[in-house]
This record gives sequence, structure tokens and C-alpha cells, in this order.
Amino acid sequence: MMRTLVIRKAFQQYHKTAMIIALWSLMDFVMVKTSIRSASASVSLGDHHHQTSKALVYMLIAMLLLPALDAFAKLLSDYQSSGQIVFYRFLLQSLFLFPIVFYQGELIRTLTISPFIQFMRGTLMVLATTFFFAALKYMPLAESISIFFVEPMILTILSAIILGETIRIRRILAIIVGFIGALIVIKPSFAIFGWPAIFPLCAAFCFALYVVFTRQISGRLSPLPMQFGVGIMALLVATIMLYFGYQFEIDAVMPKIPQQAELWLIFGLGFFATIGHIFLTSAVRYADTSLLAPFQYLEIISAILLGYLIFSDIPDRQTIFGLVIIISSGIYLMHRERLARLASKAEQA
Repeated sequence: MMRTLVIRKAFQQYHKTAMIIALWSLMDFVMVKTSIRSASASVSLGDHHHQTSKALVYMLIAMLLLPALDAFAKLLSDYQSSGQIVFYRFLLQSLFLFPIVFYQGELIRTLTISPFIQFMRGTLMVLATTFFFAALKYMPLAESISIFFVEPMILTILSAIILGETIRIRRILAIIVGFIGALIVIKPSFAIFGWPAIFPLCAAFCFALYVVFTRQISGRLSPLPMQFGVGIMALLVATIMLYFGYQFEIDAVMPKIPQQAELWLIFGLGFFATIGHIFLTSAVRYADTSLLAPFQYLEIISAILLGYLIFSDIPDRQTIFGLVIIISSGIYLMHRERLARLASKAEQA
């Protein structure tokens, strides 16, 4: 009991400190328009290095903050259904982002561009988040995130099937190796937790599909309005999901009025979801995604630390071994994709 109280107090202190740091980034973001409007046509070498350094710092902070969102979701899973937690996550994200998108003058445009694609993005994001939060109810943070990080492999396969992108033998081998790493993590988890061990894999599949749809409109909206648009659509889908959960008494998506003690967890959930993605979009504004992509695996380190500090979870050797394989395969896939993109640009030039 005493240990639980100490952990909760420490986490609340972490929550407050991170909020102060994150609010600084929020002010910085609001003061600057989107990269398309603010970037000049020519940038000096010094400015380029400064922007790259700024992007890396933003990416680092994002990867440290986003697992806190998952930690809040895991804490809330003791009191609320996965569907209800998803609803809170997108409700607060929409509320936090509304004034920023309104200030940028992109509110109407955000809600009217490609409504079908926006709706599909919202639906897939709700499915991915629901599967992942459902996994967190039973599984440790680190193991859930480790399995989820097969998403780049699934995305590569879907891009070939849906978008017609070419996959050569090296990337195929990297995908196979990555899935082997996932199986190494899943096998003992499935023996302990049962079907919830598959939920992060389902979440990764839904999120990969979400990225495919996002690519269809990525050049038509700047990153932050895109986050707001998917938040609104996801909120709509989550509301419908809760309605059916109530009508048919489905426990996983059953709505429930939160108690007063749960409100700070709900606020923390929405706050870290929003601020983490603001840092992420800020990073993308200052540097190419191919440079930033490998740093997303820092999220796993943060998840391991939070999992240990809050829930006393320590990954075993088999999980770490599978995790190393997944990370290595993912980074290699990113490297091959970057080379393919550079070769394509060279041919066009």
C-alpha cells in the first residue's frame, strides 16, 4: 500500500513537471504558423543545423512524453472501459487543438477536405487505440509497445498491396525478421495473458492502414490540422461505439460516469496525447521524417522506465531479445526506404 502511494505521488510530480515543459512547446508552436507558411525559400547552412537540432530535441521530448499517455490509459483501465478511455483521449485532444487550428485559420478547411478519407482515418485510429488500450489493461507497457512496433513492417506490406509500391528482397527479409522478433515477444505473453497479447498486433495493423489513408491527404493539410481532423472524426466514431456498447452491454466499450478521483487521470490522458503529438508535429516541421523516424524507438525506453516506476514491470530476457530484433528490422526498413526515396529523387532530377 505504501509503495503504491509513493508511486502515485511520484507519477503526479512527473505529470506536473512534464506539463510545464510541454506548455513551453505549446506556446512556441502557437506563435509560429505552419512550416509551409513560415519557412523561407532559402535557408543558410547554420539555420539548417539549428532547425535539425531543434527537431531532434522535439522528437526526443515527444518520445519521452507519449508513453505517459499509455501509462494514464493503463491506470484508467482499472475504472473505465477501453472504449470510454478512447473517447476521453480524443475528446480532450479535440478541445486542446481547437483554439490552435482556429488561430491558424484552417478550421473549416480541415473539416471539409476529403471527408470520407478523414472518416476512415478516424475509424482506424479509434480501432487502433481501442485495441492498444485493451492490451494495456492486461499487459505491461513495454511488451505492448514492443509488439506494436511491427507497424512499419505491416505498413510496407500494405503500401505494396494498396499503393503499388515496390518491395525488393532485402526489405522482404527485414519484414520476416521483424515478425520473428514479434513472435518471440508474443509467445510467452500469449501463454500468460491469452488473446490480449494479440491486441497490439491488431492495433499495429489498424494504425498502418491509418497511415496509408493519411498519405492520401498529407500534402493538402499541415500536420496539426490533420491531427485535429482525425481527433474530431475519432471522437464521432468513439461516441457511436459507446452508444452500441451501452445498448448491447458490451463491457469493452461500456460508458460509465467517472468518479472525481479519476478526473486527473482523464486530464493527463488527453493532455499528454495532445502535447506529445504537438512535439511530434513540431519535429516534423523542422526536419525530414526519414531523419526522425529511427528516434521513435526511444519511446520503448521511456515505456520500460514508466512501466517499472509505476507498475513494477521488468521485461524478461526473451522480451528484450525480441525487442532488439524488431527495432533492428524497423531501422533497416527505414534506411532502405530512405535510399529508395533518394534514388527516386535522383531519377526525377
